[in-house]
Amino acid sequence: MAFDGFILKSVIQELSSCLLTGKITKVYQPLPEEIILGVYCGGTNYALSCNVSSLYSLHLTTTSKPNPLVAPSFCMLLRKYLIGSKIKNITMAGLERIATIELENYNELNDLVTYQLVIELMGKHSNIILINQENRIIDSLKHLTTFSGSLRNILPNIPYQFPELNKLDISTISVNSDFYNTISNDAKSSSLSEYFCNHFSGTSKALINYSITQLAISEDLTFENFKTLLTYLQNLLTKIQNQQVICLSLENDYVLSSSSERNTHLNVNFFLDDYYTKKEQEGEFTQYRNGLLSFIAKKLKKIAKKSDEVTKKVQECSKMQDYQLYGELLTNNLYRLKEDHIDHIILDNYYQQNQPITIPLDISLSPSDNAKKYFKKYHKLKNTISIVTIQKEELEKEIDYLESIVYELQIAKNIAELDRIYQEMEENNLFSRKVPVKQGNKSFKIKSRTNNRQKVANKKQNDFLSYQINGFTVLVGKNNQENDYLTLKVAKENDIWFHVKDLQGSHVILVVNQKEPSQETINQVAAISAHYSKAKQSSNIPVDYALVKYVKKPAKAKPGMVIYTNYQTVNVQPANL
Repeated sequence: MAFDGFILKSVIQELSSCLLTGKITKVYQPLPEEIILGVYCGGTNYALSCNVSSLYSLHLTTTSKPNPLVAPSFCMLLRKYLIGSKIKNITMAGLERIATIELENYNELNDLVTYQLVIELMGKHSNIILINQENRIIDSLKHLTTFSGSLRNILPNIPYQFPELNKLDISTISVNSDFYNTISNDAKSSSLSEYFCNHFSGTSKALINYSITQLAISEDLTFENFKTLLTYLQNLLTKIQNQQVICLSLENDYVLSSSSERNTHLNVNFFLDDYYTKKEQEGEFTQYRNGLLSFIAKKLKKIAKKSDEVTKKVQECSKMQDYQLYGELLTNNLYRLKEDHIDHIILDNYYQQNQPITIPLDISLSPSDNAKKYFKKYHKLKNTISIVTIQKEELEKEIDYLESIVYELQIAKNIAELDRIYQEMEENNLFSRKVPVKQGNKSFKIKSRTNNRQKVANKKQNDFLSYQINGFTVLVGKNNQENDYLTLKVAKENDIWFHVKDLQGSHVILVVNQKEPSQETINQVAAISAHYSKAKQSSNIPVDYALVKYVKKPAKAKPGMVIYTNYQTVNVQPANL
């Protein structure tokens, strides 16, 4: 991410225009590594996000986030010291990504005291630190020591030390050749972007590469290139001072750029708010979905193992007729069997024109006892076959249902859709506790964000995908609950239902409105059905279609599971939507 010193300087410049003399009214900690300060200033309420996670940033935010029922200890400490305090100044040292908010408040003795809230935005060393007027650390969000790889100790009641980063400040460098001549030949062999990123504070690869592209200069570290880039960056600092900058989106990043007009609408702050909110939502969505997919994968593995065991029993049961035959032949030939304790015997099979058959025997048993043993096996397997057949069918249905959940998760586009899938899993007793998920070194639990009233609303809403084909409306369900509601509640009996054959996919409804669709329309809708299925990447996909009145849901069937009759099949290529 390009949250560099230039970005932080422009953020602080905007914050200074709206938060100075403001009073801190609220302190929240919605995420383990984010503090939000509520500030009232000039008749307006602001929310300042201080995020020291991997998405480290400092900016105003308009995004509301759910807070834990019990505030974490550091949040409680900040509330104790900062609620009611006035913001005197917001500064940064040079272009280092370290912001300091100077505050004053009254203590328990009603004495006016000053505090500093230091927000260090330095990658994995990022932290939020509260310092008293004696420059001692009151507490910090993260307790760090040199033993844990930190550059210094960050612990309560020790003096705060500014980190030694040993980089140069661009604003203090002269544009003439004097400084350039001090650069060693080894350094000059590096590229222009590498040199600036490694030797000047506040720079980022995104900013330097963008600047080089805008200036149309090469990566060679010549004096002319050095001078041109240094002048551009120093001018950008002047633009930041005058609030004549904006943030521009890049392909996977963003960068600060100069503007001809003065920014009076906190553009940089709210660009960052939109950018990081989107990043957080994407990360949360990925974590949420991966947690559910991991849970389903473990459940599928467990059921598949059980299914293998049942399959073995079914295969064993297939031998029961052989055991019955062995028992009958031995019983009918006991008068001929004079020899005991043999491991096999060859008898005539009168069921197959007296062809000889070899019957294995337990050497420790007599022929009579071997016959009894085979009859016992036969009756045991006869009783077992009906049970394991039902078990196998139930397990196959369970596997098919879980695979439909996997398909739903793979096509889900946002957290709201994941919530509906979660609710479906919860209602079908797929888990008896909240699903744990890992994020970094910490463990969290997935929780559905919707209450019971919203669950009912989710089931009834017509939030289907919709297409127009040759004057007809086509509706597509995005999950099992939507599939059921679409097919069984929304669709009329003469509408046409589509589903890819023998694979997981969405229910697709062609709304006919008493019109007769052509075969071309049927094929196009079937292609949409193929697109919204696990066969999306395949070709020549068979898709079944039938009138909705021939689609039924069996009693106690899982969500999305239906049976259908009077159907036709068409082979199509998945639609390119």
